[in-house]
Amino acid sequence: MSPLIHVVEDDRDHRVALCDLIEAAGYRAEAFADGGAAMAAESRPDLILTDLRMPGMDGQQLLEAARDRDPDCPVVLISGHGELAQAVQAMRAGAEDFLEKPYDGMHLMTVIERGLRSRATRAEIGRLQERITRRDEGGLLGQSAAITALRARIAAIGPTDLDVVITGETGTGKELVARALHSASPRAAGPLVAVNCAALPESLFEIEIFGHVAGAFPGAQDKPGKLEAASGGTLMLDEVEAMPAAIQPKLLRALQERAVERLGENRLRPLDLRVIATSKTDLRPLTLDGSFRADLFYRLAGAEIAVEPLRGLGEDIVLLFSHYAALAAARYGRDMPGIDYALKQQLLRRSWPGNVRELKALAERFALGLDIPDVPAPPAAEPESLAARVAAFEAREIRLALERCRGNTERAAKVLGVARRTLNDKISRYGIRV
Repeated sequence: MSPLIHVVEDDRDHRVALCDLIEAAGYRAEAFADGGAAMAAESRPDLILTDLRMPGMDGQQLLEAARDRDPDCPVVLISGHGELAQAVQAMRAGAEDFLEKPYDGMHLMTVIERGLRSRATRAEIGRLQERITRRDEGGLLGQSAAITALRARIAAIGPTDLDVVITGETGTGKELVARALHSASPRAAGPLVAVNCAALPESLFEIEIFGHVAGAFPGAQDKPGKLEAASGGTLMLDEVEAMPAAIQPKLLRALQERAVERLGENRLRPLDLRVIATSKTDLRPLTLDGSFRADLFYRLAGAEIAVEPLRGLGEDIVLLFSHYAALAAARYGRDMPGIDYALKQQLLRRSWPGNVRELKALAERFALGLDIPDVPAPPAAEPESLAARVAAFEAREIRLALERCRGNTERAAKVLGVARRTLNDKISRYGIRV
C-alpha cells in the first residue's frame, strides 16, 4: 500500500490542491482543517504536511504532539512570508523540512519523497539495533537499488553450483558477498576455505593450494592442500588477479578435472567443491595482456557479480555508518551518539576511497566521541564552474530518481518530468549505472 500523508491546512482550496498533487504522485492523502482533527484521526500517517500558522492547534504544536506519539513520523511545515524564524525553531524541534510560500509543486514532492526515505532509513536503523542486541552482525545491510539488486543476484546464484567471480573496489565487501553465496548454497554445511592470493609467497603457492605427500621434499609429511580442504564446500580465492602465472595452468587443470594431484605423487584425488574468486579489478583486460589466463577466467566466471562502491549507495551510507557505530558503542560499553543533519551531509559528500573499511574506522571514532575529519575542500585556485555544479546536481537527482524507481527508467522519467529518451541520453552522458 502506498504511503499515507496527512495534509493539515485551514485554507480549503489550498488543502484540496495539496491533496490532488499528492495523490497524482501516487500517494494517499487525508485532509484536515486543523491540527487537533489530525491528531484525533484513527489513521496513522507515514508523513504529516502542515501549515505553520492555523487557528487552534498550529503547526508547531502539531509537530510536538506528533513527535510525542510517533517520533519517527516526519513532519514537513509550510510557512508564510515573515514566518522564517518560527520555521527555523520548528526545524530545531525536529521538523523534517519546511517550505516557504509560494513554493514549487515539484520541489514539494521532492521534500515529501526525501522525508519518506528518511523514515524508512530510521526504521531500518531500528531493525539493525535489534539485530545488534541479538549479536547478529552478519548479512548485507541496506535498502538502496544497488543492495537490493545484489541480494537478488545472490539469491539467484547462491543455490547453484556455478563458480563465481566477484569484482569490486578494495573494501566494498567482496568477502561478505562470497560468504553470503556460500551460506545460500547446498554446501553451506561444508567448509569455506579462503586463500589470499596476494599474501601467499609464490614459492609456497603450489604447496598450499595442491598439498604434498611424505618425501616430496626434505622433512615433508602428508598434507592436503586448500583444494582438498575445501572439498564438500567452497574455496574462496581472494585477490585472484595476483595469482602467479606459473600456477594458473595447474589450477585450471584441477578445476576442469575436479581432481588434484599432490606434489610428489602421481595419482589424482577427486574434488567436490565450488570456487568463488574475488578481484579488485576487472579481469578481462588482464586476459588481453596475458597477465591472467583467459581460459582460467572463463572457467572461474560461471557467473559474475559486481559490487557497487560505497559512494554509489546513497542513503545507505548513513544507515551503514549508524550500524557500525552502534556495534562499536556496544563493544566499548558506550551510548550511541545521535547523527545530526550536518554529520549526515558530511557522510553523503565523502568520496569514500576506502569504502566500507574507511566507514567502519570513522564509525568507531564517532562511537568513541572523537572528531571525524571532514572532506578536504577543493583547491581554491580552480573553482568549479557553474556548468559543472549544475551537471553534478542533475546527475545526483537522476541517481536518486532511479534508486526510488528501482532502476525503471520510464517511471524515473515521469518523476523527473522529462522524456524517457532525454533521460537515457543524460544517463549515458553522466555514466550512470542503471
